Amino acid sequence: MTTPASSVDLTNCDREPIHILGAIQPIGFLLALTADWLVARASANIHAFIGRTADDLLGLPLQEVFNSKAVHDLRNRAAMLGGSDAVERLFDCVLIDDGEAFDIAIHVSAGEVVIEAEPASGEHGDAGGTVRSMISRLDQAADFPAFFREGARQVRALLGFDRVMVYRFAADGSGEVVAEAARSGIGKFMGLRYPASDIPAQARDLYRRNLLRLITDVDAVPVPILPQRDQNGRPLDLSLSTLRSVSPIHIEYLKNMGVGASLSISIIVDGKLWGLFACHHYSARRPTFERRSVSELFAQMFSMRLESRERKETVEYERRARDISDQLLGAVASDETLLKDPDWLGDILTHAIPADGVGVWLGGNHAFSGATPPIEDFRRIVRALNGTAAGRVFATDHIGALVPDASAFASGAAGLLAIPISRSPRDYVILFRKELIHSVRWAGDPHKPVQYGPNGPRLTPRESFAEWKELVEGRSKPFTASEVRVAETLRATMIEVVLRLADEASAERQQSGARQELLIAELNHRVRNILGLIRGLIRQSEPTSDSIADFVKVVDGRIHALARAHNQITDDHWGPAPLQALIDAEAAAFVDEHDRITVQGEPIHLNPNAYSTMALVLHELVTNSNKYGSLSVQGGRVVIGWNRNAAGDLIMEWRETGGPPVQAPSRQGFGTTIINRSVPYDLGGSADIDYNPKGVHAVFRIPARHLSEPRAAGEAKRIRYPRPAVGHPQIEPDAMLTGHDILLVEDSLIIALDAEDIAHRLGAASVTTAATVDGALEFIDTARPTVAMLDINLGDRNSYPIADRLAELGVPFIFATGYGEQANPPVEHRGRLVVQKPYTLENVARAFDSLNIKTD
Repeated sequence: MTTPASSVDLTNCDREPIHILGAIQPIGFLLALTADWLVARASANIHAFIGRTADDLLGLPLQEVFNSKAVHDLRNRAAMLGGSDAVERLFDCVLIDDGEAFDIAIHVSAGEVVIEAEPASGEHGDAGGTVRSMISRLDQAADFPAFFREGARQVRALLGFDRVMVYRFAADGSGEVVAEAARSGIGKFMGLRYPASDIPAQARDLYRRNLLRLITDVDAVPVPILPQRDQNGRPLDLSLSTLRSVSPIHIEYLKNMGVGASLSISIIVDGKLWGLFACHHYSARRPTFERRSVSELFAQMFSMRLESRERKETVEYERRARDISDQLLGAVASDETLLKDPDWLGDILTHAIPADGVGVWLGGNHAFSGATPPIEDFRRIVRALNGTAAGRVFATDHIGALVPDASAFASGAAGLLAIPISRSPRDYVILFRKELIHSVRWAGDPHKPVQYGPNGPRLTPRESFAEWKELVEGRSKPFTASEVRVAETLRATMIEVVLRLADEASAERQQSGARQELLIAELNHRVRNILGLIRGLIRQSEPTSDSIADFVKVVDGRIHALARAHNQITDDHWGPAPLQALIDAEAAAFVDEHDRITVQGEPIHLNPNAYSTMALVLHELVTNSNKYGSLSVQGGRVVIGWNRNAAGDLIMEWRETGGPPVQAPSRQGFGTTIINRSVPYDLGGSADIDYNPKGVHAVFRIPARHLSEPRAAGEAKRIRYPRPAVGHPQIEPDAMLTGHDILLVEDSLIIALDAEDIAHRLGAASVTTAATVDGALEFIDTARPTVAMLDINLGDRNSYPIADRLAELGVPFIFATGYGEQANPPVEHRGRLVVQKPYTLENVARAFDSLNIKTD
């Protein structure tokens, strides 16, 4: 019996049981165990991986299948599972003696322990360092578009897919591509919208539970799980599976798009599915288990950063709006007639909530300012608003949904935000927004008629993904949730005044009720302000508890102290750094008048370990002096001096004068511990602290093995663009590459992206990157660059052939390397400038500045 065509609709996809498909992808195998670790199910392909069939394994204890160490490790990992949606991972696990290693994911599904394994990649990188580097680049993004774009670039660099998109869901379940990173020649999806049916409801639910979904090959044959059903007739729930097979409908969808492999990583904000990193490849592709795990960690960090940015923007907006609310209250309290002045009211309200017009309905009278509907339509709107929830702000971007025939005035007022300022009769201040006619770019017609397909009487995925534009009329720019919250605050402010007027005009029998309403509004307004302030403080990491605030400041200061030390020693490739620079950086961070800290001593360099230790010690000394010592008062001073004793050790003294009376701390805090114990414990030296009432006097002995002599004066180089202390303004280098077409030869995509950004910041007209010698030479022959930067080591080759060609053509260039002094160019190139990696704006600027190239 066939199903009538009328019953086939977009909800068919929503009803497809994609989590119980009973099969996995063939890149690995699956075992499901009972609570006492007996094999209950196995994928049909397990023989190819461990040499035993599924039938052989069913009912066996796991210790008779895998070796004892593997079972021990798996049991330990399973014990770490916390929460219903937890998944644990195990890398390079040898399951059978003398067998190959596997990467394993383990989770629990309906009481069964599910083990999924795929051959280990053998790839072992610095996952933490990789994610830190990726997040560091994210944090440099100036706005949301740049943030999304950088996220897509980072994921593509990590996983190598042809296309990576940042896909954001709308409230109705549809989505839009808000950022994209793709290889050239495959077209752009940026800005395209997809209907909600493309990612149905149950798929979105799985994305909330299982953050990463990989489809390695759309042509792969699914591997069944045996048996399909347990003794109770239940299939295995694969919601948390990493190898879960793919529904035929989704396979057809991907094939319609020409996609051969895909990977999706969830972006979760405030516990909700904000969007996805959607990765497409136009042939089969299987990123390693480790890279997938790193990408999932990056997506979680990306989500946290996104949530933080959105909250910061919201807090700042609502803070400004609260200031406007207070101004409104103060002005109307002194002149009540202002509430009936729509021009004044519109001006102050639209500073908080952007709008094109304001209508006031007060006691049956009206007043307009800006773009508003005609008076009769305005009355119809007020009557319709009276049917909404009492005492609540109402917002819509489509007035036509509230009153009929709204299209007649939509050009001037298509959306509204109504602020009720009384109860009975209902009075309103209504903000209007004009019609925003815009074109929505859909990836295929979302209204295309439904047709039957090869998957039976269900909806066939859309076959056309050509761009389809839909003209949206009769709607305004929507009012945001933040704007509605601000309107609630403004309502509380305005109702105070309205009720004050009503109190004066009403009869004696109404005074009690009016005063009660006024009290409610006053309390509402004040509580909102207090809660808003607390919310703002929390979200900006400024808790109200002094101890927490001190903790945040102390930790922040210590991290910055280490960062300043790290900057200084990495400027010299993790070599010795001057003690003077450390003191200067700490003084710059805390002391406005630099002459209050006097330094006495010959130039001396500390080795990296000692430099980092003394950074913390000096930070604690400066911080304590700033709070309690000589630097806390005008006229107070600190003298820091040092000399070498007969053994060659450095004796450094800290002496405070001119401050308040000093007493020893009443308890041994962490800062005091750093001062007293860091040098003895970390460096094998000594520390003597005297809390003299006239000023703290500290003496530190740093053993000679931690000291280095400074470079000779002739070796010192003029640094035109020095690296600034953390937290201080950075000197922006000159745009010395203005007008230049630069060739960047770099075999790491992530590093190439850094170099490309730096070149653009230095004014480059165009930047071309090449990862191989052949690619670079081909570009030089077709479009000669005007300047170049060449990474010396390109995998199993070097860039010297490129350098030879550039030298032959007279094109200036510099080398780059991460090998420091080990780089040994051939004789003809030994005089060339070499930039030490990692690339920074300052070291690249210094190198190109030394080339003395001309700018347009």
